[in-house]
Amino acid sequence: PVTDGSRELHSLCAQLEFLLQFDLKEKRSFFGQRKDYWDFLCQGLARCRQEHEGIHFVTSLDKLKTPVGKGRAFLRYCLVHRQLAESLQLCLLDPESLCEWYYARSPFLSPKQRAEILGSLYELDCVAFHLAL
Repeated sequence: PVTDGSRELHSLCAQLEFLLQFDLKEKRSFFGQRKDYWDFLCQGLARCRQEHEGIHFVTSLDKLKTPVGKGRAFLRYCLVHRQLAESLQLCLLDPESLCEWYYARSPFLSPKQRAEILGSLYELDCVAFHLAL
């Protein structure tokens, strides 16, 4: 199993975060806080009209204050519960939402690149992640 001490884990999480932040449009909340991929994921999963346990788990953690911290915790939760590919795929279903959140260079806006990314993430479902949440 992959644990918190694995170098590969840190590299994987850094690459996932890079993908989710690459060409992300700058948006601000009502109070001026910069939105990040966490906000994109929340909006995408909320649109599916189903309560995502990962979102609920992360929002229950009082220590997490920033969108980046919440996004990282969500990625770790999804890896442990083998839900990363499915969760991201749900967020990527709506082309209008993707254009609202990402500029044209984002790989999520390219159907071919999106399919390759999701295919790779679905392969992670057979990897056991034993991470501290």
